Parts: sequence; structure tokens; C-alpha cells
Amino acid sequence: MNTMHKSVTVNARTYAWPKAPLVIVCIDGSEPAYIEQAIAGGHMPYLADALSKGGTDLRADCVVPSFTNPNNLSIVTGQPPSVHGISGNFFLDPDTGDEVMMNDPKFLRAETIFKAFYDAGAKIAIVTAKDKLRRLLGHGLSFDSGRAVCFSSEKADETTMAENGIDNAQAMVGRDIPSVYSAALSEFIFAAGVKLMASMRPDIMYLSTTDYIQHKHAPGTPVANAFYAMMDGYFAELAATGATLALTADHGMNAKFGEDGEPDVIYLQEVLDDMLGTGQARVILPITDPYVVHHGALGSFATAYLPSGTDAADVAAKLSAMDGIEAVYDRATGCAHFGLPEDRLGDLIIVSTRHKVLGTSADRHDLSQLTEPLRSHGGVSEQTVPLIITAPVQVPPTSTRLRNFDIFDIALNHVVEAS
Repeated sequence: MNTMHKSVTVNARTYAWPKAPLVIVCIDGSEPAYIEQAIAGGHMPYLADALSKGGTDLRADCVVPSFTNPNNLSIVTGQPPSVHGISGNFFLDPDTGDEVMMNDPKFLRAETIFKAFYDAGAKIAIVTAKDKLRRLLGHGLSFDSGRAVCFSSEKADETTMAENGIDNAQAMVGRDIPSVYSAALSEFIFAAGVKLMASMRPDIMYLSTTDYIQHKHAPGTPVANAFYAMMDGYFAELAATGATLALTADHGMNAKFGEDGEPDVIYLQEVLDDMLGTGQARVILPITDPYVVHHGALGSFATAYLPSGTDAADVAAKLSAMDGIEAVYDRATGCAHFGLPEDRLGDLIIVSTRHKVLGTSADRHDLSQLTEPLRSHGGVSEQTVPLIITAPVQVPPTSTRLRNFDIFDIALNHVVEAS
């Protein structure tokens, strides 16, 4: 196939065909300080060398709510949630009135970049940590062609050719299935990536990790540095195959605890019960997922559904006056500001300050498994993320606000050719 002048257009953006295999890595929870401090401490020699030899080290804004699902889907569609529809990890389905996970492809409203390239003849490899993302990322791919592979570390031993493009991915990787609460879950992804690069040499590879380490360990700490050193070793292996690497994150991370070491929480359901009557309002926390050991379903973004006839502006004003609340928006204003789908958010959108988290009521959060002081995300304070390409790029104008979901555009359309 002659791909020299080929391009693909999807979701109103056009992408050049990769001149070499492109590996996009979403490092879950990686605020820029993790990489900065790991490089400064000598723990990421490959990346330090790549950047010193013309690689590109930028900063970008992620999607708010700064959670896993909306940001991964923004990265792989090149658009905000107002286009692709995934507004959180969890939401209130207006069609059923049920609170559900947003991991079913039926909630996706846009085609992925993967599908567009696949349909144009590309080979695609996707490996993610948790299976909650896998079906969304692989939606629209045909796995019987030998040109597409998509699986999670979590369930690599259950893969089939029909569902994932590979039978028993665990056997290919040659590692035990790690605990979902471990650094090894992410290392499995990179080990798989190296194997897939050797066996199928995909045109586009997407590797998406878990933020278990970032939830527990601050930048520059020994465990964090060891985790980034592990990734750096795999980056070097992937780069040695001739691939271009592009690194970003779905969100940053911040400490969310008080002087006593306990989570610093505003329980919004309790606040609204006192304000409007018990059970009159309904608070939804889009951070919610099945893996709550490291965050207790506490993040810095919430949405609230108010009873009919409520003076929403009055409620917003009272919430805004509370210590620890950064901003409260009505649905239309908040969705326009953050690029969110109006039909999947409540009457109010609430964002807490940097070191506060939002909960429903104390009796609905099991915090017994938080073994370290809480670190979490979700708000504007976790919006800045790295955007790194192991090649020189023609940086877009400084007036342009870079987003993490610009990474495919930058890596495919703006790399400067060596003279």
C-alpha cells in the first residue's frame, strides 16, 4: 500500500498516515511533575536523552472532569466529550434513571481514530490496564482480519481472536495476570506492547496505564521514580524498533487530605439534604468505578440533579460560598465551559478546590481500604498534563490552547522531518 500521501479524516480532523509506527501512551494520573522529577533524578535516561536530542516537551490541558474515561475517549477521538459523549466514568442514564458505568460502546457518539485508520487499511494495537476501557477503545474494529488487537492486562488470560484479535494474550506476554491494584498491571501493558511491535508491527499502538501508583505516591518519591524508570526502559525498547513515541496523560493528581491525614471531603448529598430536604436532590460522582481501593470514589467533580421548581441559582450561590468549592455552574454554562454533553449532566456542575474532594454522604463511601493519605483528581486543578513527542515538532502557535486530545494531530501532522 502506498501511504506516502495518504491521510485519514475523522471527527472533522485530518491526520497524516504514520511514516513509522506511532505509539501513543496515556500515562494515567501523570501530572507533569512525575516525569520532571524522575528525569531530574536520573531515573528516565532514555526519555532525557530523547528530549535533549530534539524531542518535544509540551504541556496541555486535559478534559474536565479530569477522569479516565472522558479523557481516554477524547484522546482517541480527537474531540471533547460534547462530541464523543463520554462525560465520566459513571453517570445517570436519562433513558432509564439508573446510575451506570459509561463503559458500554452504546454511549459512544463518535468514531475513534483507530477505526478510521483501520478502515483505511492500518494495523492497530490497543492495550489498556482495566477492561472497563477496552470495549470503548476497540469499538468498531474487526478482529478477524489480523490487523487489530485490543485487550486489557486485567483479562489478558481471557482473550479470544473473535473478541480481541488474539487468543490468550497472557501466553504471548509470558507474565502472570497482575492484581488490578499494582504497578505490575501497567508493566504488563508495556511488555505486551513490545511483543506486539515485534509480532505485528502496528501502524498505531495505544497503551493506557492505571493510576494506582499516582494515587498512592507523590512525584519524586522512591516508588513513583521506580515506576517511571520501569516505563522508561520499555520506551527505549519501543523506540529501538523505529517507532515514534507520544506521551500524555488523562489527568493529573493532587493530595486531597487534611492535616490529620484523613480525606478532606465535602459530602454534597448531605449538604443538599440539609438545604432542600432529604433525598430531594441527587448527587452523581463521575469518578465512580469498580476500583475504589485507591480513591474511595472521591474526586473533585460532581453533578447534582435538583427537584422540579428549585431555584437552581440560589442553590449554586450557597454552594459557591462554601469553603473548598472552586466553582458551581448551571448545566448549560458548565457544559459549554468544559465541552460536555448537556443531556448527561445534572442541573448543577460542582468543582472543588485543589486539596478537597466531593462525596455523596459519609455512609456511602468505604474509606477503610485507603492505606495512604488520599490523592485524587477530577477538577480543574488536575487539568495540566504532559504532551511529549520523541521527535521535533513544529509547535502550534502559542495562542493555541493545547489539549491532551491534540496528541494524534501533533504526532502525525506536525513532526519536523530530519534534514
